[in-house]
Amino acid sequence: MGDTPNGGDKVQLDPTLDFVAGTIAATVALMNGIVFASYRFLMKLQLEHADAVPTLSQIALAGAGSGIISSLFPIRIITTPTELIKIRQQSLLIPTTARQVAWQIFCENGIRGLYRGITATALRDTGYGAYFFAYEATCRLFSSPPPIDPTSTDLMAHVEKGVNTLSWPALLLAGGAAGIAGWVITFPFDVVKTRIQGSHPVYSTALPHAPFSTIANHSTRAYTTATVTTPLLDGIEFSSPGPKDLNPYRSTWSTIVHSYRNEGASVFFRGLSPTLIRAIPVNMVTFATFEAVVKTFS
Repeated sequence: MGDTPNGGDKVQLDPTLDFVAGTIAATVALMNGIVFASYRFLMKLQLEHADAVPTLSQIALAGAGSGIISSLFPIRIITTPTELIKIRQQSLLIPTTARQVAWQIFCENGIRGLYRGITATALRDTGYGAYFFAYEATCRLFSSPPPIDPTSTDLMAHVEKGVNTLSWPALLLAGGAAGIAGWVITFPFDVVKTRIQGSHPVYSTALPHAPFSTIANHSTRAYTTATVTTPLLDGIEFSSPGPKDLNPYRSTWSTIVHSYRNEGASVFFRGLSPTLIRAIPVNMVTFATFEAVVKTFS
């Protein structure tokens, strides 16, 4: 169990927070396993019979469903807090540990604070539909989908036969295409998720209707924005009685509205280029490894 300084004293950290802070790498691998397993399961549900070849629309639906399952599955109990902790720790300019960041979030907002941005995360993960769609579509450009053995109920027979007819360069290209498609479709939600998780609640009862620029002076985080014309949202206003979180990044919808009003539509693709540079080789390796394992154990 770790501890963190609190003034002149030391405060013991909750062992649950130690566990959350120490399992980031392991949960990434486990979540990928859940995605591929749930993708296979959802694909089977859509096939009318064992020898049916899945259509690209069925592949997209199964992929989107696998992303939602990975968001709602118990593993998300770990992965959402770890993404939040990672973003908060990366934004700090002073040396700190993941446990200290987790403890600070827990002290300020309780368990609920560790799941800030979970809705945007779930929406982002629906991009697995485009992810698997692009992979399968690229594979089919190089090889016609082989029929499945009517005596077999294993959907992976289709994948195994496809591996045997495709070259490794084709598989790597398909993996890179999947990475590009998955991120291009879902990157706006990733921007929204990052802004939500990188910000803090701003509560004020004295200035319930003051501009955010005024309220920001009383918080630990400063926001600077540029005004642009946003005709799609000109008629939308938000108001609710009583004290509330005045942070414009408090929820998925408020983050979308505030970001679009102040920075335009291009803000939702800010940072896409370096993300794609990373995604292409990562997904090449991911799918090549998946296919190699399938081929090895088939």
